[in-house]
Amino acid sequence: MIEKKTGKTSRELAYGITSRPASEASPERLLEINRGHWTIENRCHYVIDWNFDEDRSRIRCGHGPENVSRLRRFAVSLIHSKPGRKVAETLRRLNRNVRTVFDYLLMSENARRTPGTELKTVP
Repeated sequence: MIEKKTGKTSRELAYGITSRPASEASPERLLEINRGHWTIENRCHYVIDWNFDEDRSRIRCGHGPENVSRLRRFAVSLIHSKPGRKVAETLRRLNRNVRTVFDYLLMSENARRTPGTELKTVP
């Protein structure tokens, strides 16, 4: 590690405990596993925290925090499931406009449907 102010170089030693056998616990493999975890963390948590400011949420009682977090994750996964737009851009477009949200979810009569996505009515 290089200290920015002084330019001094130092070394850090990190110990880790794993349940993997030595044949599966090479430093390269453990680093790959660790980086894979942070890829998932950055893809999920970062997007939700950036767009919904979840870390500063004041919902603290009962099942509220978990329920709201699930709704946020559902919204992000729904946006990711549609091609094209980014999460922040889509949320800005849908913000405070219920009609646009229903059109986005294809839940209104006016929603533009692509062929093959028509709602089926059960007699």
